Amino acid sequence: MKNYTVGTGHNELSAAATKRNSAHMLPVSDWLSDLPENTQLTDLVEAQFKNTRKGYFHNTQHLPLEKGVKVVVEANPGYDVGEVVLTGKLVELQMKKNRIDSSRYEVRQVIRIATDEDLEKARLAHLREQETMIKARQIAKSLGLEMKIGDVEYQGDGSKAIFFYIADGRVDFRQLIKVYAETFRIRVEMKQIGARQEAGRIGGTGPCGRELCCSTWMINFSSVGTGAARLQNISPNPQKLAGMCAKLKCCLNYEVPVYEDASKLLPSRHAQLETKDATFYFFSSDPLAGTITYSSDQHVPANLTTLTAARAHEIIAMNRRGEKPDTLEGTRTVSAEIGYQTGHGDVTRFDKKKKHRGDRRDRRNKQQ
Repeated sequence: MKNYTVGTGHNELSAAATKRNSAHMLPVSDWLSDLPENTQLTDLVEAQFKNTRKGYFHNTQHLPLEKGVKVVVEANPGYDVGEVVLTGKLVELQMKKNRIDSSRYEVRQVIRIATDEDLEKARLAHLREQETMIKARQIAKSLGLEMKIGDVEYQGDGSKAIFFYIADGRVDFRQLIKVYAETFRIRVEMKQIGARQEAGRIGGTGPCGRELCCSTWMINFSSVGTGAARLQNISPNPQKLAGMCAKLKCCLNYEVPVYEDASKLLPSRHAQLETKDATFYFFSSDPLAGTITYSSDQHVPANLTTLTAARAHEIIAMNRRGEKPDTLEGTRTVSAEIGYQTGHGDVTRFDKKKKHRGDRRDRRNKQQ
């Protein structure tokens, strides 16, 4: 079990930042909201609570609900206060996307639009979360449980709290629930989350200098594989590829479609280029630049030659016809000629060193 230590001050700042940005954590845009028949197709609405937690409810009273409206919804027990983020037909599509079967999923109802009294009561309940989380961690540690309480969320009426925890294995927390109920005098619900969900709930600052995507606007986590890093020619350094959650960064997926489209224009990695002198094998590629580097040895880099995708396809076509070029290099591309003529093709122009005054004196003395 990993040892987790989190400072109280950091948690307070991160939690405040997370709550401040929770309104922006929307996975979809309600592009059907301006259609009058949208709400007539279904009475389902999607409500968002603290951070990444969401739920689906029936608007049986046909209240005038739209995105951003605070509502009071049924809970077990009592009620909760959330914010409407989606209405109409798109809610059904969201449930289908999240593999939620409406026939088995208990869809509760929207009670009313939240009043000032409801919002104030919910605010006072949420103020207890930080203190409760610190105390809950101390209790879990005293009981010797191999788990970490990552976050605590109070229900809008303050009668119940959800304790989000992280554990490597199964944890018997029956005694823990009894202690929590006696200590905090509330109904207790335990919910296990992963490292990514914990980062989204707690928040923080990433190595890019900005707040974590998962705690500001992202809530639907997609699997991230090392193939995304290899496709983008990113160095396979675990320390650079890992995010604050110690998992692969979600942003590795952001540019993958662009690289995939660019890679389709390149020849296959298994294609060999035959010349009159040697056979060249794929070594590396730069999809965005549209270039491929070939080696004369299949296992080690030797006689590395970089070609454009057009030149590589040209040689492959020649080999299929039984022809072999003298060398891999072809004519210079138009873009390279323009860069060469204008002086903008080589970034090393920024590295030109200034001539020292002493060098000028030496030259003058030699001339004399």
